[in-house]
Amino acid sequence: MSTRLDDVLNHPTLAAADPVIRAAARAAARTQLRWIHSSEIIDIAPLLAGGELLLTGGEALAQASEERQVNYVRQLAERGVAAVAIETGAALPSLPSAMVAAAEEAGLPLIELRGVVPFVGVMQAINSMLVSDSVSQLRRADEASHAMAVELAHGGGLDRILAVLAGIIHAEVTLTSISGATLASATPEQAETTDASTLEPQEQARLIHIDVPIRGILAAQLLLRVPAGEDENLARTAGNRSVDILALALLQRMSPGLKEVAGAALLRAIDSGSQAWRLQQLASAAGIPPAAALVAIVIRSDMLQQLRAPVERLLTRGAQSSATYVDNAELLAVAVLPGDNPRESRHALLASLRGLPALADTLVAVGPLAAGISEAPLSLSESRLTLELADALERSPAAAEGPHCPVIDSEVFAVERLAVGSLDTERRRNFVRQQLGALLDHDAQRNSRLLDTLATWLDSGCNTAQAARELHVERQSMHQRLQRIFELCGGDPRRTGRLAALHLATRLARLG
Repeated sequence: MSTRLDDVLNHPTLAAADPVIRAAARAAARTQLRWIHSSEIIDIAPLLAGGELLLTGGEALAQASEERQVNYVRQLAERGVAAVAIETGAALPSLPSAMVAAAEEAGLPLIELRGVVPFVGVMQAINSMLVSDSVSQLRRADEASHAMAVELAHGGGLDRILAVLAGIIHAEVTLTSISGATLASATPEQAETTDASTLEPQEQARLIHIDVPIRGILAAQLLLRVPAGEDENLARTAGNRSVDILALALLQRMSPGLKEVAGAALLRAIDSGSQAWRLQQLASAAGIPPAAALVAIVIRSDMLQQLRAPVERLLTRGAQSSATYVDNAELLAVAVLPGDNPRESRHALLASLRGLPALADTLVAVGPLAAGISEAPLSLSESRLTLELADALERSPAAAEGPHCPVIDSEVFAVERLAVGSLDTERRRNFVRQQLGALLDHDAQRNSRLLDTLATWLDSGCNTAQAARELHVERQSMHQRLQRIFELCGGDPRRTGRLAALHLATRLARLG
C-alpha cells in the first residue's frame, strides 16, 4: 500500500516544521504520495507528473498577486498533485485566504509549515521510503502492461484491453478522444456501483488523467477513477505504462494517423512556402477546408512538450479544425476560425490562449487573418516577425496578458510589420529623424523621456488624461510635457496632416 500524507507529516524530518493542514483536511486523510518535490517556481505545475507532495518556501508566493496565488493552487490541483506544503515566516506570515479557499474548493490539501526545516533532508529521508513502494508498483504495472499486450496480440478490442487494466488496479477506466467522446471503458468485475453523492469527500473516487499520444500527437486521454482505499500510485504507474499498448490499439482501430500526418506535412509546407495547389491538397487531407478563414500560431518555448497537449485541447474546443507541428523550439499551428465572424472568433482564440498555464520564457504570437490556406504562409511569417519585433522592443505589448507567458496579437504590431517589410533600416531612420530629430536630441542631451511621453499620448488617441494615468504623472505635468513636445515638433499636430506622420515615427523609433 502506498505511503499516505498523514504518515509523511508525522515523519520526524517534517514534523519538526510543525505542519498544519489549512485546506481539504478530509481529502488529506486518504491522500497517497508518489514522491516529494521541492520548488520555488510558481509555474511548476506543467513539470509535475501527479501524486507529489510539493514543498515550497513563501517568498515567491508572497510577491505574487492574489490571482497568481489562486492560479498556482488550481494548476497544481488540475495536474493531480497530491498536496502542497508552504513555509510561512517573515516573507509570508500566513497562508493567503484566497489560496486556502481555492485549495478547499479544488480538494487539494494545503499545509502550512510553521517552522523551518531543510527541504533536502526531508526529501532524502521520505523519498527513500517511497522508492520501495514504487519498485513494487512498477513490477505490478509491468505485469498489467504485459497482460494488456497479450490481450491485444490475441485480437482483443479496446474494451477488453481496458478490462485487464481495470481488474489489476481495481478502478474504473475510460478512454476518451481529445474532444471528450468515450472510445472505450471498463470496470473491475468486483466493483459495485455506488452513488457518489452519498459519500463523504474523503471517500469519493480520485480522478487521474493520462495523455495518450500517437506518433507524438495527442490522440486520446485515459481517465482512471480510483475508489477510496485503492492504490492511486499503482493506478497512475500502470496507466502510464499502458500508454504504448493503448496507442497500438488505437492505431488498429482507426486509420493510421493519416489526418495528423497530413496536418504535420501541411505545417511543414506552409513553413517552407509551398505553392498554393500543394497547400490545398494537404489541407483537404488534414481536414482543413482550403477556403476557410484561419490564423497561424507560433509558440516559442523550452517546454513545448508540456504545452503541446493543452494547446491541442484548446484548439480542438475553440477551432473548427486545426493542425499542429513541433519543429525545434517552435510549435506551429493553423486554426480554422468558426462562425460567421472570423475577426470575433480570432479575438476569442486569443483570449483562450491567454488562459493557458503560464510558463517562463514562452512567447505566443497569433498571426493576421488569412482568407484561405493559400494565405497561411503569410500569416505564419507575420507571426514570426511579431515575435522578433516584440523581442527587439524588449517589452510586452498591450495585447499581452500575464508576466510569464505573453500572447501577442500580431495586429498590435501592424505598423511595425509593414515598415520592416517595406522600408530598409536607413530609410526608416531617416524618416524618424525628419519627424522627431529635435525631440530625439533633447532626450539625448537632457536624459529625458519625451519620446515615450509622445508615444503614449498618441497610442491613447491623444487622450491627455489617459496618457497621464498610464505614465503615472499628474495631468498638469502631462500638459507641460506636451507643450514642450509641441515646441520641439513644430506645433500641436492635432487636426493637421502631421499627426499620422508623428505617430508612425514614434513607433518606428522604437525599432532602432
